[in-house]
Amino acid sequence: MTSAVLAFEMAYWQQSVLRSVGVLAAVLLPAGTIVYLFLFKMMSFMQSRLGPNEAGPYGSLQLLAEVGKWIQKEDIFPAKADRKLFAMAPYIVVASVLLVYVAVPFGPDAWFARLDTGIFYVLAVSSISAIGVLIAGWASANKYSLIGGLRAAGQLIAYELPMVLAVVGVVVQAGSLDLFEIVRMQAEGEIFGLSWFGNPFILTQMVGFVIFMIATQAELTQPPFDMPVAESELVTGYMTEYSGIRFLLFFIAEFASAGAFGIIAATLFLGGYWLPGLDMHADYMNVVGPLVLLGKMLFVTFIIFWVRFTYPRFREDQLQKFAWTLLIPLALVNILATMVLKVAF
Repeated sequence: MTSAVLAFEMAYWQQSVLRSVGVLAAVLLPAGTIVYLFLFKMMSFMQSRLGPNEAGPYGSLQLLAEVGKWIQKEDIFPAKADRKLFAMAPYIVVASVLLVYVAVPFGPDAWFARLDTGIFYVLAVSSISAIGVLIAGWASANKYSLIGGLRAAGQLIAYELPMVLAVVGVVVQAGSLDLFEIVRMQAEGEIFGLSWFGNPFILTQMVGFVIFMIATQAELTQPPFDMPVAESELVTGYMTEYSGIRFLLFFIAEFASAGAFGIIAATLFLGGYWLPGLDMHADYMNVVGPLVLLGKMLFVTFIIFWVRFTYPRFREDQLQKFAWTLLIPLALVNILATMVLKVAF
């Protein structure tokens, strides 16, 4: 048995290549699914129109047609742009999304890296995208792009804090920063003496979940928090001067980020890859777990895009006031209540 196991062991470089391919698949597949289901289809249904329906059965190949179109477009650099920074910015934004998936548990053995401070790592690397956005706005040598980049940075700073504070409530209740432990606490926990369905933290951290979702909407610059790319004011904000594959990278990063935040929300509040009635430690969860997590991610992203297609844009002052005067105090109250109940029960 030991020799059979050793025969299938891979070298470190082989594991690294496999994990890199896995991260790319974990980013691109959910992003493509989100674009087709929500941007192409759900949005058209909500607005009583057909949506893309010519490329492939029921418009299923429209996304491939869009990608092919953008790849063929000319890669233009503005005359006064900082060429190196201008070219680098979209890759920084995409890299931040790729790094988020590294710490996410998809099953008992289906993971890329298990970190004791997993949620701290995820929140840290997700903030890197703000640097890419700032670089894109400044390097474009365009006043609309610069204003969009500054708006995005200010918005990301304002809503990063309530997001972190919402996560603190989960960390206090779970007693760990490890995403595996957070999933295990939900799977093996009890609520009101009942243990058959565990204790998904959405039941006890509903306030934290709502704050996290609002902050996610703002971090993704999705309406009603889309001031950085307000078409009526800034064309497309920090992306105004981009074309071809670099614009495509920003597009991919936007929807891949929605999937990444959806997976993080599902892991923190909805039990991650676990479902009631399933053994989270069983080998079959390495196959079932990713599918379960994908389903939960689609549920969370459905909420994100439902809000996107429903509510009008905030003014800049309303956007900042909402974060600093409402979400942050509410998140602090949630942390206090969680600590009191943690000690009491």
